[in-house]
Amino acid sequence: MRVALLGPLRAAEDDGTPIDIGGARLRMLLARLALDAGRAVPAAALVDGLWGGEPPSDAANALQSLVSRLRKALPVPVESGPGGYRLALARDDVDAERFERLAADGRRELAAGRDGYAAELLAEALGLWHGEALADVLDAPFAAAPARRLAGLRAEAAEDRFEALIRLGEHAGVLADLTAAAEADPLRERLAGLRMRALCAAGRQSEALSVYAGIRRTLADQLGVDPSAELQEIHVAALRGELAPPSPVADRLPTR
Repeated sequence: MRVALLGPLRAAEDDGTPIDIGGARLRMLLARLALDAGRAVPAAALVDGLWGGEPPSDAANALQSLVSRLRKALPVPVESGPGGYRLALARDDVDAERFERLAADGRRELAAGRDGYAAELLAEALGLWHGEALADVLDAPFAAAPARRLAGLRAEAAEDRFEALIRLGEHAGVLADLTAAAEADPLRERLAGLRMRALCAAGRQSEALSVYAGIRRTLADQLGVDPSAELQEIHVAALRGELAPPSPVADRLPTR
């Protein structure tokens, strides 16, 4: 069985056959257990995560009833024990877990200078997303924090992929996506820096300098701060004309 959390909650058999999970609270329970697939979640944490500060009068029985319904709907066990309830799935059977593994692997490859393989891993990780994380169970008290965390990891993975592609000399191909991402998150300095590097590599120095002026103004107006030292260094390099297109080397080319 596979469970998807990076978008609306979906469950499917290994062959792709959808599994119907009816009822909002039941979907919340599956999502909460899937976030800790293969690990026990204490009953008290489940009650708090599903009902928050307004649990039913007999919360233990209400939870047991939900678990019983979920067991009937799923082809894999929901185990119970002293530690709580455990969804018997491998962590890689949940798209959020798979995304985190691929994104971390991609970042390691990027740090090692294997940019082609990094770009492939990061593209695979980002391709698992089909909307906002936990999109249709965000009303659950537990959902906001993991959704924010996953959104942050998604943004970092996208930046890592842009970095890899710029290093590979694909600056022209990423400019449209970089511009859209920067406009959606105008306070994100790494995006601004990547956009400046891509513009300079494309011979558009004046636009790169305008990007710096824009984020400097936005940071001052909204946060009362100056750009980071790293972004200031990119600005100086752009002024000096030092951000030329990279020269591809063998270990930066795609490996498969």
